[in-house]
Amino acid sequence: MSLYRVAVLGLDDVAPFELGVLCEVFGTDRSADGFPSYEFAVCSPDGGPIRTRSGFSVVPHADLTPLASADLVAVPAHPLTSAVPPAAVEALVAAAERGAWILSVCSGAFLLGQAGLLDGRRCTTHWKHAALLAQRHPTALVSPDELYVQDGRVITSAGTAAGIDACLHLVRQEQGTAVATKLARRMVVPPHRAGGQSQFIEAPIAAEVDCDTLQPLLEWLLTHLDEQLTVEDLAARTHMAPRTFARRFRAETGATPHDWLTHQRLLLARRLLEETELTVESVATRAGFGDSATLRHHFHRRVGTTPATYRQTFRTR
Repeated sequence: MSLYRVAVLGLDDVAPFELGVLCEVFGTDRSADGFPSYEFAVCSPDGGPIRTRSGFSVVPHADLTPLASADLVAVPAHPLTSAVPPAAVEALVAAAERGAWILSVCSGAFLLGQAGLLDGRRCTTHWKHAALLAQRHPTALVSPDELYVQDGRVITSAGTAAGIDACLHLVRQEQGTAVATKLARRMVVPPHRAGGQSQFIEAPIAAEVDCDTLQPLLEWLLTHLDEQLTVEDLAARTHMAPRTFARRFRAETGATPHDWLTHQRLLLARRLLEETELTVESVATRAGFGDSATLRHHFHRRVGTTPATYRQTFRTR
């Protein structure tokens, strides 16, 4: 088996949930039920206790020694300001150079970046940190919307639960679909969410819109998303020429009228799918897409899944 020894590198102020994800997948002995057994170690740079964000401390199994022979080195989330001893970075680089799997959860990607392991690679992190990751590591190819990304033997994942998806993805590759599916069922989580599936960034329709000159129009649009409106129609409401209106709209919102409307319509469609029993066709009409085919096209392009799958996952009642 090529995935047997697992070492988790913890730093002070580690996120306990993300650490717990790695412990749950690889550190819980389920061999009596037919699951693979891992030689598992939580490690700290000096072998001493690791402080968590929640105020309690964790006593690790070891110092950095297990990283030298681990098949997988995993890095949970920690604050972006956490001090990283050079020895920890060197141990991570050495593990990657000898071909170990490297996996990060959420902001753990920043430690991979510090070690140079994201240079020229596709990667991801929590959506709110993606821009900073790209800024700090300009040669990294940051994909801000994806749940997890594998590039070679480096896997990076988005926030919190996406770490479970990344771990199951690795288990599926190394131990097969049957084991990964059985483990997901045991953990009561979806057996497979594709890495390219959107992080479903929450951005509810704003109650108020704050723009210099277009605020009245944008507030009106939020209550008329079902209407088929052209740039000419919107320009006429603001008493501007269409080209002047289009320039003003981009200057104040950062988007074209079409992109802004599509985004708001998708937010409304998502809300209707979550909270109502309307058919997909009716949701498409209410949200201004006209028909279900157009809704599916935009939904798949911007959300990364279908309206039906989204409803099944996120229905609130």
